[in-house]
Amino acid sequence: MKDIILSRQENEKTILVGLITASQNEVKANEYLDELAFLAETAGAEPVKKFLQKIDQPNSVTFVGVGKLAEIKQYIDENEIELAIFDDDLSPKQLKNIENELQIKVLDRTTLILDIFAARAQTATAKTQVELAQYQYLLPRLTRLWTHLERQKGGIGMRGPGETQIETDRRIILDKISRLKNQLKDIDKQKSVQRKNRGKMVRVALVGYTNVGKSTLMNLLSKSEVFAENKLFATLDTTVRKVIVDNLPFLMADTVGFIRKLPTHLVESFKSTLDEVREADLLVHIVDISHPTFEDQIEVVNKTLNEVCGAEHKPVLLVFNKIDAYRHVPKDEDDLSPIKKENISLDELKQTYMSKLNDNCIFISAKNKENIDALKDKLYEMVKEIHIQRFPYNDFLFQKYDEESAEEQDV
Repeated sequence: MKDIILSRQENEKTILVGLITASQNEVKANEYLDELAFLAETAGAEPVKKFLQKIDQPNSVTFVGVGKLAEIKQYIDENEIELAIFDDDLSPKQLKNIENELQIKVLDRTTLILDIFAARAQTATAKTQVELAQYQYLLPRLTRLWTHLERQKGGIGMRGPGETQIETDRRIILDKISRLKNQLKDIDKQKSVQRKNRGKMVRVALVGYTNVGKSTLMNLLSKSEVFAENKLFATLDTTVRKVIVDNLPFLMADTVGFIRKLPTHLVESFKSTLDEVREADLLVHIVDISHPTFEDQIEVVNKTLNEVCGAEHKPVLLVFNKIDAYRHVPKDEDDLSPIKKENISLDELKQTYMSKLNDNCIFISAKNKENIDALKDKLYEMVKEIHIQRFPYNDFLFQKYDEESAEEQDV
């Protein structure tokens, strides 16, 4: 049986294909393709060209129009392209027709993400979650994988070996999906026991879009060495560390990053990982303020947290990271064109809607360790408030400690 993750060489020359539709304008379509290019680079491919087509809705047969597909085919033949990646999920029918026309390997966004997840998974938990997502994705696409077998007209007594093998594979995959789900249930129980054994310490979860610096900040605050890299989905496994700010200990969890167009079944497969978010007392939402569409990323994370984790009522500290990478391009006085985001300085940006967040918003650079002390102070205040609600008799100890700290600062 063919595995969903296709073998690939490093630095395969790749083209990217997306659509401009009524629900996705040209600006957004280009943003999605830029993100797809980053995904492709993370997987080891080399994006060399992007193709965009304006169309009311995806073509049910070839995703893009026949003319655009012919244009793509010509470019592939002239430039020895090895791989085509489409920005949306392709149906089995579309995938088969596109492969027949282009005569190269074709992936969609979900397959690419699964490939990255499979390469990044380190622990048994992550590997089980990825395998489950792979089989759930593969199940409706079995027909395409068996087109090389002899097939006969349907009807009683007329089934060819192709259909027989498909039915056999379907049963095998359904059995594996059931087995993997049971394994994840056992993992959930183990994780639940582990969380109970941690006692009643306050739990803080780092959440955010992928590649915003969660692991870097985790290493900084916990003085640990969680794997961090400037690639998408560098972290798949939830890592929990004990952090002490002044005299206050709490637990901090580094969670998997989110991304736009993340398949629902993939999120469901990582349910046990997201349980750390569900049981957290405080969420620290990390945002890459240097990214041109960071507001969209905030919206994606909030939507996922609310839908999957039920975290809409948890206290949240919004941390804008990578202020060192923020680029300000001043606008000329005689330039009458509309103001763009890059024309707004960081100080001006702080005076927008962010000013209404009051103390629940802070700006840092985890890479350059800029404003980290202010972040620690804010974390201390928020965690202390939760701790005192849980252990009221400790309020006196905090008051005494704070008074002594104030006296030391005066001296």
